[in-house]
Amino acid sequence: MGRPTSTRRGRVAVVALTAVCLAYAPIAFTELWPYARPGAPALGEWLLGRSVSPGFVADAVRDRMGPYGRSLVPLIVHSVLGGLLMLLGPVQLLSAVRRRIRLHRALGVVFAATVYVSMAGAAVYLVRTPPERAFSGAAFWIVLAVILVGAVGSVTFGTLAAYKGFPDLHQRWLLLCYGFLMTAPLLRIEWSLLPALYPGLPLQDVNRVAIMHLGALVSFGALLATRALDRRTSVPGLTGTWAPGPVMVLAHLAGAAGLAALVPAFLDQGTAGRRLLLAYLLPYAVVYAVLAARAAGARRAGNGWAREEWRLHLAALLLASAFSAVMVPVLERSMGLDRATALTAAAGIGCGMLAYTAVTVVALRVLAARELLRRRAPQPPPPAPEPALSGAAATGEESR
Repeated sequence: MGRPTSTRRGRVAVVALTAVCLAYAPIAFTELWPYARPGAPALGEWLLGRSVSPGFVADAVRDRMGPYGRSLVPLIVHSVLGGLLMLLGPVQLLSAVRRRIRLHRALGVVFAATVYVSMAGAAVYLVRTPPERAFSGAAFWIVLAVILVGAVGSVTFGTLAAYKGFPDLHQRWLLLCYGFLMTAPLLRIEWSLLPALYPGLPLQDVNRVAIMHLGALVSFGALLATRALDRRTSVPGLTGTWAPGPVMVLAHLAGAAGLAALVPAFLDQGTAGRRLLLAYLLPYAVVYAVLAARAAGARRAGNGWAREEWRLHLAALLLASAFSAVMVPVLERSMGLDRATALTAAAGIGCGMLAYTAVTVVALRVLAARELLRRRAPQPPPPAPEPALSGAAATGEESR
């Protein structure tokens, strides 16, 4: 009964992903046209004006005009190619599932090149724009920079894994890369939904609420997709665990200490801080509950490999809050940020960065298992030496 249910859920997830990507692609293609030519049609603005209000859209356009105007051409390249990536992603996923290898490889080259060029456009914007003058402020700038590095790093490691013949690692890295890319359409969805929850909240504050959990959600989605596609119960050469009980206890203690530092800091920020804290804690708790339940379920089912991956990601999630707590003073001192901005940025990047670290650890776990298997493989016996000729035979051979 479990397998058909899982298959149906996977199909629903693929259909939902495809629908979001197809809906967002034309929005990405046209999003920046009005900044280059005022009055040009933009599907995203039209939809947002009807789902929220024309005033909400007008304020957003006004606030973005200055930061975007200094890097408009690179941002247009970034946005248009981002729309193309939304179309390529579902095709790549379906071609991999249906084992259309040639199509998958050909489009994979296009996908990787498009990621690099699109992210180069975003990098130009970030380099040209001081963090404090970026749209939605320094915290949003920092989160965008981390997403950029995560997407580029993921597609690079994924490409190397494919080249080296590690399809399981290739799959993990590319799913994480696409998770980072999905922050763009998911952010637009939150632009439409959060104003109903917080009437009158400007777009800059909506963005700050969104970055509290987008990193956790997209990396969590990438992990769910990874586990759904990986049906193995073991990995050859994998022995023991890198997440034993003592490690998990220490991770829980570190996570509790991190939350103990973050929660009062957010509460000290008044209404805005409480709003951000809720946006951070609620998804964090949901992801924690699912990871812990899946790890326990894998243990009961005797699926050692699934349990190992769930536990490694659970440990990373726990450490994310501790990482964010440590990063608050680091960002304050290194970038000259005030406490509220540093707190928002640190919480916004923690889960995404630790999820990236978890995928790295899983990849190293697989590579270590394969190296152990290679060392244990029986070595071929050395070639037997040719028999030496007797003296008479050797003399006769020489005379001939």
